[in-house]
Amino acid sequence: MKKEQISIFDMFKIGIGPSSSHTLGPWRAAQQFTQLLQRKGVLKQTESIKILLYGSLAKTGLGHGTDIAVMLGLSGDDPVTVAVDEVAPKVAYIKQQHRLKLAGIHEVPFCYVDDLLFLYAESLPFHPNALTFQALLLDGTALSETYYSIGGGFVVQEGDRGEGEQEVDLPFAIQNSRELLMWCMRTGLKISELVLENEQAWRSEEETTAGVLRLFGVIRDCIYRGCHSSGSLPGGLHVERRANKLNRKLIGGRSYSDYDSWITAIRAGGNSFQYTLDWVSCFALAVNEENASFGRVVTAPTNGAAGVIPAVLQYFLVFHQGFHDEQIIRFIATASEIGSIFKKGATISAAMGGCQAEIGVSSAMAAGALTERLGGSQRQVLMAAEIAMEHHLGLTCDPIGGLVQIPCIERNTMGAIKAITAAQLALQTNPDKARVSLDAVVQTMWETAQDMNAKYKETADGGLAVNIPLSLPEC
Repeated sequence: MKKEQISIFDMFKIGIGPSSSHTLGPWRAAQQFTQLLQRKGVLKQTESIKILLYGSLAKTGLGHGTDIAVMLGLSGDDPVTVAVDEVAPKVAYIKQQHRLKLAGIHEVPFCYVDDLLFLYAESLPFHPNALTFQALLLDGTALSETYYSIGGGFVVQEGDRGEGEQEVDLPFAIQNSRELLMWCMRTGLKISELVLENEQAWRSEEETTAGVLRLFGVIRDCIYRGCHSSGSLPGGLHVERRANKLNRKLIGGRSYSDYDSWITAIRAGGNSFQYTLDWVSCFALAVNEENASFGRVVTAPTNGAAGVIPAVLQYFLVFHQGFHDEQIIRFIATASEIGSIFKKGATISAAMGGCQAEIGVSSAMAAGALTERLGGSQRQVLMAAEIAMEHHLGLTCDPIGGLVQIPCIERNTMGAIKAITAAQLALQTNPDKARVSLDAVVQTMWETAQDMNAKYKETADGGLAVNIPLSLPEC
């Protein structure tokens, strides 16, 4: 069987909130479509364009910013580099002027109401997150392509399924945790060491180091920004930001001027259980409040679960080892491998598996990474990941108003706390006595996902989404 090849930089991507599957993925799909028009030499012959959103993208697309993503993606903006404070003005211009400049090159008429269609009652069989782009050309012909946003910012074109992806010669081909452990036992390498060896098949060690530290730079800035931003989140739920108030309460009267001095001030407060626990929650809240505000975040492995791994990593760096590049790189490397096992064996898409596929997977990733950094063996790492997921099985995705706010933001704090608890349990346990393997819990998660009613899979058709009375403004 062909083994899927997943890099650190597939599991962790820089982008803009609020959703990797509903924002980042459609954004990338839109970019791919304009690139297709350019390759075929018909970009400047395009007379008009339509976008069709299906399934979960239609039902929760407005709350997740899918409409914003596809318009900016078609316009040539990139989620990694676009200035977040320019997003709203760019979208407003397109809507007001009824014009859209494809790839930033060729302007076409575009009516938001008529040319961007939310097909609430239609779904395509391959994946709930589907969208189709249609370009009408001057000669009367049309070019149409369908894409699927399969979670974590991954995009698959209709009929492709990834077969065209370029393979590399990985020294350690891994499909599941059994194979991962086998390679670790044969080589004596830690999971992070094995991952970093594999990464060299894609790029140099120096490039990987620089790339991971760039990811951490975005994570660091996101946490700090989120802890120092106030007000209410956009979207109509009037959810008040809490990280800022919690940060002020926990920091007390200690002064600081930037991120580094802030960390020093946090450490000066001690490391009692309650204090540490409150900071973990604060870190997670900060990231996901930024995510809900269309801020720049790192998918970890998704946007909806973007706060779990940063919160646990920040906890480790602040209250355990201090800030060392090697620790950061190893933490992220281990987390990426755990996440890739879930993607290969199940899903990281809430539209396919509910929130167990997002918060559950991110908690497992964080638990495994923390366990290795705290001195755990390879078996204990896998045990920690299993424990974390085992206690997220069946978790539904029922966003109120289709927004990545309630219950999503608080779920990140819970996922982070569970990850730390799972790591502590694994470190105090003989893994040889474990009755449940990571592969078994991955399989169970996938079976649970398949059995789960569609109304609990990011459609806002069930759970809290229908039991909380709301009056949201028209978008």
